[in-house]
Amino acid sequence: MVLIDPLPPLTLTSDKSTECYRNWWPTRPMADLMGRSIDLLEEYAAESGDAFQLNRRGYVFAASEADTLATLRSEAEVASALGAGPIRTHGKSSVVPYPELATSGVDPDLDGADFFVTTDALMSRFPYLSPRAAGGVHVRRAGWLSAQQLGSWMLDHAVAAGAAVRRAQVVAVAADEGRFQVTTDDGPTISAAAFVNAAGPLLRDVGALVGVDLPVHSEVHQKVSFRDHEGAFPREAPMVIWSDRQRLEWSAAEAAGLRDVGRADLLDELPRFCHGRPEGSADSPWALGLWEWKREVREPAWPLPSDDLYPELVLRGLTTMLPALDVYRDRLPESVVDGGYYTKTPENLPILGPAGPAGSFVCGALSGYGVMAAPAAGELVAHHIAGSELPAYADAFRIERYDDPGYRAAARAAGEAGQL
Repeated sequence: MVLIDPLPPLTLTSDKSTECYRNWWPTRPMADLMGRSIDLLEEYAAESGDAFQLNRRGYVFAASEADTLATLRSEAEVASALGAGPIRTHGKSSVVPYPELATSGVDPDLDGADFFVTTDALMSRFPYLSPRAAGGVHVRRAGWLSAQQLGSWMLDHAVAAGAAVRRAQVVAVAADEGRFQVTTDDGPTISAAAFVNAAGPLLRDVGALVGVDLPVHSEVHQKVSFRDHEGAFPREAPMVIWSDRQRLEWSAAEAAGLRDVGRADLLDELPRFCHGRPEGSADSPWALGLWEWKREVREPAWPLPSDDLYPELVLRGLTTMLPALDVYRDRLPESVVDGGYYTKTPENLPILGPAGPAGSFVCGALSGYGVMAAPAAGELVAHHIAGSELPAYADAFRIERYDDPGYRAAARAAGEAGQL
């Protein structure tokens, strides 16, 4: 096997995320794929001596609106029915025990979700959240890891098993009598029995080399790392997510300034799911924040378009959920903005399996869940290549699903079900 990439592994997307995982999904194929992937992540963590710092702190979705809380409950019931585990309800007359939160390591028996139906019940466990929250849900088989360390460990194992890594750009691929002749920009042509397109944001470009028009698009995705020198983001926190739309608080002078520079869009009601988490060890001063506050579809290009206001926007969004962050309102902390692209299909399900000439495969369109899905996605494509028995969820991710006009229409109507 030869891995061909002109850039270091994980450069374009996978290390640009919160590097999180969850078993919280709205459809059977995604629930099963991700359940398998988390199983593999836990196996890798045990085998590697936890080289990539896998934890199970979970995700907390908090909501201030009754309608949003009801939606979270409905989503919890769907996820639970798909195997995510039981729902434990807390608040009012409930006396159900709450499994205590561990800040490191993985408890293999901890799954399901804890649903908080009152502000008091939620804040009794997460006192740093805003009292505006009417309740929320703590998803338990979820957490985060170091994507770079996971990638390095997996790559080391691939090389130890005989894989070669070639720092080059693929410029042409020809199918010739059951083999592929892969031409790069730096050396001799590679002859191979199978060709796998796992090019992330460049998935469509590489697909064109084998004559496949992949139904994908890419959206700009950014995150901000900020030095929390005031200790306002609790180091023991899980991933926290504000599930309501929100309108940020700007002073009259700030609002006037935003209008003057053509940024009146930041005065409007903004989307849901501003989220963040602590980053690094217990004594690290860093935290991460993300907010896909606008949908910018474009052809992947680097450097990414910049937004000087992004750090302030995300911090103010997080402050709605974590009031202690208001300490940074008048003076932003040291911040670093990074980013990449989410590459998506219309319904935001991946493409995993054969595509194009016999022997050509795709492993991609893992938008927003690439790190967490990578183990099971790679395994599934390997099963296709080897001709071994496929899991029940395999058909849901084949490219042939788009041959059905009814499926295409349903995919457009379903929207991006794979995201938070």
